[in-house]
Amino acid sequence: MILSYWSFVGCIPYRYKKMEDGSNLEVLVISSQRKGKGMLFPKGGWETDESIHEAALRETIEEAGVKGIVEEELGQWSFKSKGNDAFYEGHMFPLYVKEQMELWPEKHIRQRVWMSVAEAKEACQHWWMREALDRLVGRLEAKPRSEAKPSSRSNL
Repeated sequence: MILSYWSFVGCIPYRYKKMEDGSNLEVLVISSQRKGKGMLFPKGGWETDESIHEAALRETIEEAGVKGIVEEELGQWSFKSKGNDAFYEGHMFPLYVKEQMELWPEKHIRQRVWMSVAEAKEACQHWWMREALDRLVGRLEAKPRSEAKPSSRSNL
């Protein structure tokens, strides 16, 4: 039996905003295209004519309608699909949001919601996305406040 293997790339869009609970980090989650499958971070495949960073930004624009700075990779996750015999390898990146678009390609099929980290951990359907979020939070907490704003890697 031949098993399929899929690679994908995704982003965790984030911004700083003072919130009621005292935290100031928000992340953007989107609804799954499949009804009842919860919330997730933007992700998808990448084309042969684009870099992994370009693909991460493109997927985030298409699915979540935000643009920004793609930062250093958070990690790589491999897992087997629950629904079929496919294996997946995913690469996740932080995306510091600089612009939120009013119109974007998947506006009519997805909802987007800014959440606190705690809310996103509750809402996110995939263990590996929650793990990527933990890595992002650890990275941001380790930076001195003066370095909290990211440097440019892949711009709008």
